[in-house]
Formats: sequence, C-alpha cells, structure tokens
Amino acid sequence: MSENHWDALVVGAGAGGLCAAARLSHHGYRTLVVECLDRVGGRASTEDVYGFKINTGAIGVELGGITEQTFTEVGAKFEVRPANPPILYRIGGRTVDIATGGWQLLISQLIRQGAPLLREAAERGGGMPDRELCTADWVRRHTKNAAVHGIFRAMCGTVFAVAPEELPARVFLTHFSSASAFENFGFCPEGTIGLWKALAEVVERNGGQVLLNTQALRLRVEDGRIAGATLRHGGESRDITCDLAVSDIGPSATLDLVGPEHFPSDYIGTVLQGDLPSAMISVNFTSRDKLLDTPGLLSFANTRRLCYAADFTATCPEMAPEGWHLYVGTGVPKPSVGDFDVEAEAALVLQDLRQEIDGFDAARLLSIAVTRDDWPTQRTVAGYDMPHDTPIPNLWNVGDAVKEYAHGGTTACAETAKIVVDKILLSAASRRSPVVDPP
Repeated sequence: MSENHWDALVVGAGAGGLCAAARLSHHGYRTLVVECLDRVGGRASTEDVYGFKINTGAIGVELGGITEQTFTEVGAKFEVRPANPPILYRIGGRTVDIATGGWQLLISQLIRQGAPLLREAAERGGGMPDRELCTADWVRRHTKNAAVHGIFRAMCGTVFAVAPEELPARVFLTHFSSASAFENFGFCPEGTIGLWKALAEVVERNGGQVLLNTQALRLRVEDGRIAGATLRHGGESRDITCDLAVSDIGPSATLDLVGPEHFPSDYIGTVLQGDLPSAMISVNFTSRDKLLDTPGLLSFANTRRLCYAADFTATCPEMAPEGWHLYVGTGVPKPSVGDFDVEAEAALVLQDLRQEIDGFDAARLLSIAVTRDDWPTQRTVAGYDMPHDTPIPNLWNVGDAVKEYAHGGTTACAETAKIVVDKILLSAASRRSPVVDPP
C-alpha cells in the first residue's frame, strides 16, 4: 500500500467485488481491493489439489450475459469454452434433453400454470404474502409424477443452490418464465479463478491494487460517511482513507465491519431477516476412464440429494494432469437452509453418485466440500434478498445477498456490480453538475 488514500475501497475479491472494482477502475477511480484469502474469487474460486484445478464454488459461467458484457466493457480477457448442450437430464436410466421434445412441452406447460400466482404477486405490488408458497408444494398441486418432481428439485439446486422446499414458487416461476431455462454457459480452462484473475489485472492496470491476505478490521465512519478503513496485512495494521466503499462480504458481515451503532434499527432488522445462507455438498473426483458422456451438466431426476455432475475435462483438459478426467458431483442437503447432519447428507450424495455413475467406486476421490453458514453457496435464498444501498450514503453491498429478484449465481453478482457502479457514477455526475438559477 504505497499510498494512503483511495477513491474506492472494495472489501472482498469475489465475483461481485471484482466486477465492481474493474468497473470503477475503468471509469477512473483509483481502487483498492482487499481480500483476506490468498487468492481471488471468493466462493467462486479455484485451488490446486494434486495438479487438479478444483473449483471451490461456482463452476459454470454464463455466455452472452452481464458477466461477459462486464469483461468486454473493461477490456478483460474472457476465456470460457461453451458446453454444448449445456444441460442434460438422467431420468429413469436414460439421458434426455428436456429443452426439446415432449419433456420441454410438459415442463413449459407446468410453468405456464404458474401464471395466476405471478398475477397475484403483481396485484400485491410484488410484496411477499404472509406465507410464501414453496416450489415443492406448488409442483405437488399440479402433478404426482416423481420424475417431474425430481427435475424441479434438480433445477432448484442447479440454478438457486437450494431445495424446492425452501425456494418460493414465485421465484422459480419468475426466473423460468422471463429468462431462458437452459442458458448457455461454459467452463474456464484455468478453473473459475481464471476469470477473476483477469479482472484483478484490469484493476491493477488502471492504477489500483488487489491485496490478498489482507483483512479489513474496521470501516471508519466520520460525519455519517465511510471515511476509511483499518486493514491488517503482513501482520501489521494500517489505516487508509477512501471516498467510498463497496462490500462483497455480505450485508451481515458488513454491518459488523462498520458497527451496528451506525445503522438504524429497521435496517439492522432487514439484514438479520434476510440472512438465509444455503448449503451444498460437492464431491470432486477423478478417473483415468471417462465416466460421463455429457460436455456440460448432467442433472438427475431420480436421486435423493445429487442435483448434477460435470465433466470439466470434456471441454477443458488443462484442468487435470494428462490422461485424467476431472469431475464434480453436487447435491443439496436437507434442509438446505439451517443445520443438517453433514456426515449423513454427504453419505447420501456419495450413494447417489455410486448409483448413477458407472465406475464411480473405482474413481479417485479428491475432496468433499461443504459450503454453508459463513461460507455458503448463496448468502441469501433468492426471493429474500437485501438492498444494495445502505443508510450510509457512500457504502454499498454487492454479491449474491443483494441480487435482483429471481436471479442467482455469479451472473447475479456481476449484475449487482453494474447496478451499484452505475449508482456511484450517477451520484458523482449529479455532484459535478452546476446549479443554474432560473431566469
């Protein structure tokens, strides 16, 4: 930290934080990003395990959406290889594409039957009812077909990282009614971290810094605004000053970082009520033999916990040593929000993998990762998201706790970054505009 003052401080180098930092630096803000871990990417990063690039959270990146748009705008390298087809389903021992044929007609018809529920919400002005109908109960109203229930369960886990019992039906229907249910996505050959490294390079190329192994101890408030921060780096503490701050560590952690005494009670209540982290269990494994025949995600309709499996080396052989195939199988525990038996739930995911993937028992197990609590898959269940703005006028939140309604994943994080940076630019423009007295 060669200088003490920065135009913008970004706390957290996750997807939302780095998208915001790259956008700010692109618009001329000297930006400092601080990250307590030894790598960028946060909960969507990658680590090396015995020469295998293991993604620690998000695995697929949307093509043609706001994430790619961000990279284009700031001049960052966007290397994502498309998976085609992106998603297939294993139903009753057969692999099918539910985006075509009879399954597509059936799923589309069921989703269209949710129109009255969406109309009711529109008539209420979009407000939450006293008791939000969950996706599982809504599906039960329309069909008893176990395979259909399994497809919807896999969809909820894949898109929203939550079980259908804990996802509002209105969220599911809004997403799949207004957006493509089978979005195009792909994998980064460096692992997902490769993308965030590219954004970090943009920040530093534009005169900013990305400091790893650096903990933000406190955001300092003066005259009702963020004036700076106390950081710990290399075993030493240091104070810096800044004109504005963007947090990518979640509203709850941001509240603690600033101090609750600086916020009104109604805002604190909103944050506490919206603090609903979801959990997933991911099994990373490898084999000399090819175990899957799908280049994207293979989702499962007849499993207990397993939602999908992916073969990274089908499109990105660089993610594994030569001659090896790299896979992940991911499941949603019960409950996916709150406490659960980790050992029992992980055992069910492993049983599903043995049942669904021939040769899994002979595969080499690399790791079993459980994302939950303070390190969740999603910081807030979709539909219960919190606001980007805070009562402190130069402090904003980005990331998957403040995503737009019915959105999710790294795409939603990139979207929050654009929304917040646009607000910052608009605020700066309004302050520069001269006041002209009327004639």
